Amino acid sequence: MYKALYRKWRPLTFDDVISQQHITETLKNQVINNKTAHAYLFTGSRGTGKTTCARILAKAINCSFVSEGNPCLECDICKDADNNTLADIVEIDAASNNGVDDIRDLRDGTVYTPERCKYKVYIIDEVHMLSASAFNALLKIMEEPPDYVKFILATTEIHKVPATIVSRCQRYDFRRIKSEDISKRLLYIADKENIYLKEDASFLIARLADGGMRDAISLLDQCSVCAEEITLESVSEIVGIAGRDYLYDMIEYFSVKNITGVLEIINNLYGMSKDLSRLCEELIIQFRNLMLLKVSPDSADSIISVMPDELKRLKKISESFETEKIISVIDILQECHEKMSRVLNKRVELEMAVIKLCRDIPVVQGEIWTDNSEVLDKIKKLENQIKNRLIVKNDDIVENPVKNVAVPEPKPNINLKNIKIEELELFENWDKVLEEFKKVKPDVAGSLHDAEVKVAGNVLFITAKNRWFMDLFQKKEHAMSLGETLFKVTGQRYALRVRCLVTEEEQRNMAENLIQKAIASNIDTAVE
Repeated sequence: MYKALYRKWRPLTFDDVISQQHITETLKNQVINNKTAHAYLFTGSRGTGKTTCARILAKAINCSFVSEGNPCLECDICKDADNNTLADIVEIDAASNNGVDDIRDLRDGTVYTPERCKYKVYIIDEVHMLSASAFNALLKIMEEPPDYVKFILATTEIHKVPATIVSRCQRYDFRRIKSEDISKRLLYIADKENIYLKEDASFLIARLADGGMRDAISLLDQCSVCAEEITLESVSEIVGIAGRDYLYDMIEYFSVKNITGVLEIINNLYGMSKDLSRLCEELIIQFRNLMLLKVSPDSADSIISVMPDELKRLKKISESFETEKIISVIDILQECHEKMSRVLNKRVELEMAVIKLCRDIPVVQGEIWTDNSEVLDKIKKLENQIKNRLIVKNDDIVENPVKNVAVPEPKPNINLKNIKIEELELFENWDKVLEEFKKVKPDVAGSLHDAEVKVAGNVLFITAKNRWFMDLFQKKEHAMSLGETLFKVTGQRYALRVRCLVTEEEQRNMAENLIQKAIASNIDTAVE
């Protein structure tokens, strides 16, 4: 009868366990010195060796011929333990035996001494699945068990285990297994099983396993049945992911905003029954690599898991992206991946995401900081206007930029110096924008009634006749809402320049109020 590779190649001694030396060495020393604890808690992600180490430890503390902390594997105790026929090692699946009655049966069984072994060992897998009452039933016996009883708990979700249980155990955190170690192990198993596995294919399998040895060996088992020669292309075909070239082509299309090219790749992959969720995951991983290349290029070789030739291509692609844009892309792709698990048509969700990325990759919005000196200069300018009674002429454009009104805000593509009102064109879509803006901010939209709006390039000049307009636009959210409404109606991002026509007396009062507000706030924030 065929036996799955992950079961056939499960480690039988501590020395066979890879990437967990910080745990295996400690456990071996405890066995050698006969100083084992009465309760252990193994935690970590799936496939990292928790249950395996629990079984090895259960054998080692009962083996009569321990060799450097490892079970001998030759005595009757070791053989029966490996065949799951040893009554003194009890393994319980808490996922299906999570009730209080199951734990009471376990507790009642602890009163009986071991039949053949020195210790009776209870291995409780996925212990976080126990109910609250079951944990309470387990608590007392774990605190003061008989000398011949030991508990080994294993879980992937340590936060669900009560602190009262954790405090009574020796805790060991299992790390994700490195891709390099998984790849070496796969090549070793393939050699012993007469499976032709290429090195780059083993590396791809290791990366897809995401730190889990069991997942990697299971994937190797699957590929060995479907392909006589396991290559990079055959792994991609079997698993249903994009080949590496597809990924880099898509990223390059993102950089030049080639929507057609990206959609054609998705269409081809969809026609070949590729898993679009996996494709999205692969894109996220590659953009994560780009992000690390941008922020830490010197240590890229150690923190990025790609082949050497792929690293060269990634470095070249990274020159086309800014760090902020890469972060925005990752945000959009992660949101898309989350939605793909809930929608009926994953293809549509992915296509919408890539179209959004290709049309206009947004920059993540953050706090905008300016030097206090800029604020002080503006206050001094206002003070001079009041002292000298200088009123700005209506024909001149007073530059009053409202930054961050949209995501992203474009830079003006015209020269704003010495530009006059008569040189500007009327903004034809203003009525539509104002009507739409009333649905979002009716109070602010009211202050824009009878406003004169003109445009030059990508800059919108708004001249309001309601003096409350400037007060309302002191709030950044109002300006941002107007920018988003403009984009919704016109499909274009505009830089806003706003002013208000008021009397000389009103203008002086507004200037004095602005100065008082700035002084009262100790110039803590940027004023625009």
